[in-house]
Amino acid sequence: MIIIEIVYVVSAFLLALLGFNTVLLSLIYLLHQNQQLEAPSQDHEDGYPKVVVQLPIYNERHVVERLIDAVSQLDYPRDRLVIQLLDDSTDDTVLHAAIAVETAREKGMPIVHIRREDRTGYKAGALNYGLRQTDAEFIAVFDADFAPRPDFLRRVMPYFLDDARLGMLQTRWAHLNANYSLLTRAQALALDSHFVVEQTARNRGHLMMNFAGTGGVWRRKCIETSGGWQTDTLSEDIDLSYRAQLEGWHCLYLPNVDTPAEIPPLMMGFKRQQARWATGTIQCMRKLGLRILVSKLNPLQKLEAFLHLGGYFAHPLMLLVLVLTLPLLWTNRLTGLPLAGLGFAMLGMPSEIILSQQYLYKNWAERLLMIPMLLLIGMGIAVSNTEALFKGLSGRPVSFARTPKFQIDLNQPHKWAESNYVLPMDHTTWLELIFCLYALITFIVALEHHAGAAMFMGLYTMGFASVAFTSLWQTWAAQQRRALRKNSWSFSGSD
Repeated sequence: MIIIEIVYVVSAFLLALLGFNTVLLSLIYLLHQNQQLEAPSQDHEDGYPKVVVQLPIYNERHVVERLIDAVSQLDYPRDRLVIQLLDDSTDDTVLHAAIAVETAREKGMPIVHIRREDRTGYKAGALNYGLRQTDAEFIAVFDADFAPRPDFLRRVMPYFLDDARLGMLQTRWAHLNANYSLLTRAQALALDSHFVVEQTARNRGHLMMNFAGTGGVWRRKCIETSGGWQTDTLSEDIDLSYRAQLEGWHCLYLPNVDTPAEIPPLMMGFKRQQARWATGTIQCMRKLGLRILVSKLNPLQKLEAFLHLGGYFAHPLMLLVLVLTLPLLWTNRLTGLPLAGLGFAMLGMPSEIILSQQYLYKNWAERLLMIPMLLLIGMGIAVSNTEALFKGLSGRPVSFARTPKFQIDLNQPHKWAESNYVLPMDHTTWLELIFCLYALITFIVALEHHAGAAMFMGLYTMGFASVAFTSLWQTWAAQQRRALRKNSWSFSGSD
């Protein structure tokens, strides 16, 4: 039993440490929130360099036209702009893309449709392939679910002209469909916290920050001297941005420049996205950990880098605390152990959310009502993220699994159910139901032995239930919609 107590205490302490770090980042943000960066002036178009806009896509029939239409409206000198649609698709996205590219060309947009023989290296491989097709000095990257604003390049390029050592610039993600559902509203809170508070704190606080994979611009020389896009992790964006900073390149984050994107509307898509990020981030920690340790970074920068790359360890720690609580309750050994640390670990997230919502929205107080939903989802995805984390630790190659996008239409809110991009449930949903039952039993036991533990176990129960039953409902809805459409086709055919 002493071993269980030690593991429990260590897990609670590490969770508290991660929670304290979010509080620290909030404090750093507060110190720098009024530090406004004035955009360098660029009065003459002759001074603008050549830019290639890379659009890596894979099976994105629902959003590829929106993407191409958005980049076709970029306000930048045409003689210094090239758009590359890096299309690795294997479905009818290729046809949709070809038509959209031709339409853009007819409007005078310098866009090329690039296809590879295979998906070697996934997104990193596509970016490398496109880079070899151009001599552009700067590279902007937008994923399929993004819709950059027309003035994007004119707002960000002057910063590169003003600082020869600026290697990467990241902008803030905004949201095209935040109000679609409780799930998208909760995700918007989490994304806002990261992009307003955490990215600002890391960048202005001279800590290591990351490129978010899209909605940013790179200097070609920075990419090349930092080792290029590499394909040995699922987070090629974090990997390259960390290597660039270790090579001495500057990175800049602009919270006042936003790039709208679609939030995953389905639970299985959200879980897949989070799992991929968890695997890729841990792969980067394995790959770069020693290099960070022996670098010239100061101790705080090194610690923050490891807390940043190791943030997904919160999920297996949460599962450990859950699993160990029941035997500690049954043996009356939980009293006196540091549950207070777990409470403190939960304070950081609300502080970041409040600060980010105050910065972005006039109705920020109303939006805080989604905090409980975000808290439940964060607990509920612990199973899939824990599995993903161990995949990253294993060192074995992991396939890139895309997050499906649907171009959600609020006038047809359930049209996504007709798409074959809807992900089926997998084993993680059943594991979530098992953990939900375990947490419920622990909650009932805790009611008699430990009120503080009961509160946490209640949250665990509702968290796993929220994630699992949302997945079940969305899977059922998709099956019903497809069956209805199939029956309508059969009826029409009988005429």
